[in-house]
Amino acid sequence: MSIHIGAKPGDIAETVLMPGDPYRARWAAETYLDNPRLVNEVRGMLGYTGTWKGNPVTIHGSGMGMPSLSIYANELIRDYGAKTLIRIGSCGGMQTHVSIRDVIVAMTASSISTPSRGIFKEFNFAPPADWTLLRNAVAAAEAKGAPVHVGGIYSADVFYDERPDLNEQMTRHGILGVEMEAAELYNLAARHGIRALCVLTVSDHLITHEALPSEDRERSFGDMVEIALDAAFP
Repeated sequence: MSIHIGAKPGDIAETVLMPGDPYRARWAAETYLDNPRLVNEVRGMLGYTGTWKGNPVTIHGSGMGMPSLSIYANELIRDYGAKTLIRIGSCGGMQTHVSIRDVIVAMTASSISTPSRGIFKEFNFAPPADWTLLRNAVAAAEAKGAPVHVGGIYSADVFYDERPDLNEQMTRHGILGVEMEAAELYNLAARHGIRALCVLTVSDHLITHEALPSEDRERSFGDMVEIALDAAFP
């Protein structure tokens, strides 16, 4: 056990998919894994381990925001030996050529601040995704016929921001979408020498103001689970 994860030694697979919502973790595990079993429910953050095509996989919630993800990712890596962490979630689109339901595979994740800022101080460290995972995810998305975009995203540290000037500059500089976790995930992967990737579905759009109905979000989330699993186990 760790401070925030109640799993026993051996309960966590080396490959972990991390949606923000713990109930999405349960849904994904029950839908896509064979013989999923609950391995964590401390503070309501659910984690399940099962197999996919014979490969051990854990699907564990991360919570919302980089500080929450940092807690779970650190413990999964340090205390349970996780080697591959893939964030699967939703994002807001920031380019006109990126449409609702499209998939974004994050090559890099820019941010104003992350929990790792205390280590780097004035240095703006820019870790990328793992290349092999990224390549596999793009191939999996294309094989499914899912519109896919590869490039930079923005990891915000607030949900209700009031910075239209910053959004304008990110759009100008080609940022594809905004979410709240990937930048710290990529920092931690670099620090601990593991593989990490962020695969997102565009659920709403900052420019067009479109948004997916709730029933469509679940179907789109399913595509991301499959893409992430194919990326980890091509």
